[in-house]
Amino acid sequence: MITPLDIENKKFSKQIMNGYSVDEVDEFLDEIVIDYSKNYKEVSELYSKVEELTNRLEHYEKIEGTLQNTLLMAQSTAEDVKNVAKKQADQIIKDAQTVAQKNVDDLQQEIVLKQKELEDIKKQFDIYKAKMEALLISQLELLKDINSED
Repeated sequence: MITPLDIENKKFSKQIMNGYSVDEVDEFLDEIVIDYSKNYKEVSELYSKVEELTNRLEHYEKIEGTLQNTLLMAQSTAEDVKNVAKKQADQIIKDAQTVAQKNVDDLQQEIVLKQKELEDIKKQFDIYKAKMEALLISQLELLKDINSED
């Protein structure tokens, strides 16, 4: 690329006949040097800006990659935690059902025992009642005998 200095230092050979006006050429070259200097400086600044932006873009792309990996890890961890929690909940429910069934079985067994005790008490009551009736009947017979002797 031609630099502004190259344009400024450029010298043309002069021809005697049909040549250009040296002053006009020099004046025009001075204008070109000024415009070209501005453009050259602007292009250089733009190249620097592009390089800086490219570096920043690479930096942000690395951050994006890191964030994506972190997000994937977080999702995986959340899924693992969810699965562990579900397994624990299922185990708690299973344990509670086992305890509840044992309690039901114990209560049913206790009901059977209480029903048997009730039947035994009813039998004892019937035996006691029969003995009392027999005692009363014998006492009544004794009273009748005593009354008949009088």
